[in-house]
Amino acid sequence: MKTNTIQNLDNFSGTILIPVFETYEKSIVPISFNGLEIPAKVFYGKKDTHYAVEQNNAIYLFIGLGEKIDYKSLKTVFRSVSSKQKDKLNTNIALVLPEQFDDNQVEAIVSGLFLGTYDLGHFKSDKKIHPFLESDFVLNLFSEKDYLPTIKKGIKIAKAQLEIYNLVDLPPNNVTPKYLAKWAQETGKKYGFDVEVLDFEASKKAKLGAFLAVGKGSENEPQFVIMNYTPKENVAKIKHIGLVGKGITFDTGGLNIKTSGMLHMKCDMAGGAAVFGAMQLIADLQLPVKVTAIVPCAENSVDAKSFVPSDVIHSYSGHSIEIIDTDAEGRLVLADGLSYLITNYKPEYIIDIATLTGSSVGTFGYECAALFTNNDEISKKLQESGDEIGERLWPLPLWEAYKSDIESDIADVKNYSGKPVAGAISAAKFLEYFTQEHPAWAHLDIAGVAFGDDEFAKSKHATAYGVHLLTKFIENL
Repeated sequence: MKTNTIQNLDNFSGTILIPVFETYEKSIVPISFNGLEIPAKVFYGKKDTHYAVEQNNAIYLFIGLGEKIDYKSLKTVFRSVSSKQKDKLNTNIALVLPEQFDDNQVEAIVSGLFLGTYDLGHFKSDKKIHPFLESDFVLNLFSEKDYLPTIKKGIKIAKAQLEIYNLVDLPPNNVTPKYLAKWAQETGKKYGFDVEVLDFEASKKAKLGAFLAVGKGSENEPQFVIMNYTPKENVAKIKHIGLVGKGITFDTGGLNIKTSGMLHMKCDMAGGAAVFGAMQLIADLQLPVKVTAIVPCAENSVDAKSFVPSDVIHSYSGHSIEIIDTDAEGRLVLADGLSYLITNYKPEYIIDIATLTGSSVGTFGYECAALFTNNDEISKKLQESGDEIGERLWPLPLWEAYKSDIESDIADVKNYSGKPVAGAISAAKFLEYFTQEHPAWAHLDIAGVAFGDDEFAKSKHATAYGVHLLTKFIENL
């Protein structure tokens, strides 16, 4: 793929993409561009409308944006163009960017165009390659301002998110814990971060008891993935951020087997995938921070070796855990991930991210993630970062009144309250127990936003929620 800047379109042969803000349906002034005039009664820039004109060996594709548009909607509009207007696209594209566009809008447009190359039909025999993915594809930028750095950043964001679409959407017989560990190692080599993988024996030696309890019922061996990124250039007063993502490659519920919704449990590693994608993007952008990320990867399956309700297991922190429900497994692997991160790496900021509870979906539906944190600065910066890019989140309390939900008679703590209420909160209180009272920790429950329905497929599929959010938060620090 090549990226060029061009000064005029007179002899351009290819497809010209022209974003247009809404004018007025009955306006007597036509939309004009490069000698073309389109009457308002035909096209006036209404959101989600398009108008195509062929002239002088070029296709002029006008794209309606509405009167105003936010980052996420702009990204979706251009993803839709790229995905659904392939018959009008080719390997030579000119993107017209008016002066009033800011860098965020340009970033959203370019990211959307490249996200539109994603095809969910991974195993279809008649799958066709998108024009943008051909080796001779050229993206030409027609603008008086220099947007090339922003274009390159938008492409990097899309590349990271496309990787996570793949990881989350591929079936669990492909994406096993070892598959994720190998992906991390290969990506680390390509983008510049170190990866260490603790296999079953190494995890056993490290005493990652809660993590191993979850994975011991599966024939797919669990993998505890540790990633470290340090910027190449020396940076004064470098910040150290810790990330932990839930990497459950499939969740049957264990012996508390799920009675509904199991079909979509290949997405239960979407929190871990978000961390993987964020590590790729952080390294690709060469952000001036130090990041340590842990993704405990395991499959919660059913076998004679599976852990059972009423078991008492021992975590990496040394605390004992009573198992009330084997389907509350994500918090167990996160507990060991958090403890290992804090004990061995001592980051200044910690964020864990997971498809953790149906309770968060019951509270927020599919609009935003649930945010839990003991730090007002983190809460504010995460929400601001999410609002900027359309990956929204909203806080729920961590009051001590909920601590009784995880108190156990036989062990230090139990993994499930057993109550049909406040499930997301009690799960967060469980995780908080393993943070060693870290002063800057946040937990993101993304169960409602990591895997969803939209115009790009008939079935539920990955959203890559968290990849850009985590990166944006770190940028904003």
